Amino acid sequence: MVQLKTLLTVLCPLLLSSAVAAVPTGENAGLKNRDSCAYTCGSTCYRASDVSDAQEQGYSLYQSGETVHNYPHVYHDYEGFDFPVSGTYYEFPIMSSYEVYTGGSPGADRVIFNENDEFAGMITHTGASGDDFVQCSS
Repeated sequence: MVQLKTLLTVLCPLLLSSAVAAVPTGENAGLKNRDSCAYTCGSTCYRASDVSDAQEQGYSLYQSGETVHNYPHVYHDYEGFDFPVSGTYYEFPIMSSYEVYTGGSPGADRVIFNENDEFAGMITHTGASGDDFVQCSS
């Protein structure tokens, strides 16, 4: 019994300090871990779940014939990107706050999908001239 008591005395503080250290604090308390970027637009790292959440919202609005501040809308691809899927493309904002777009300023970044809900790519106004887009890196 003495060994178990000693073990608990040593392990409990270690376990508690590990749990406390894993809790985000300060200005990062409400943010997701950004360690695994699926796409980077400018200096903003998006996880796969961020991209899929934005696409899901955009496609849901497209299917229902609704828009939020005119999004989603047809993306004409004036820049001539080589997307992996074909079809009519639609753009929908993906927010650098990692929240799903619900209106207001759309920010610089967009998820692109087609009428079949197939992901085409990520583009951004950041680093582009005028109102053009450049592709985000993956």
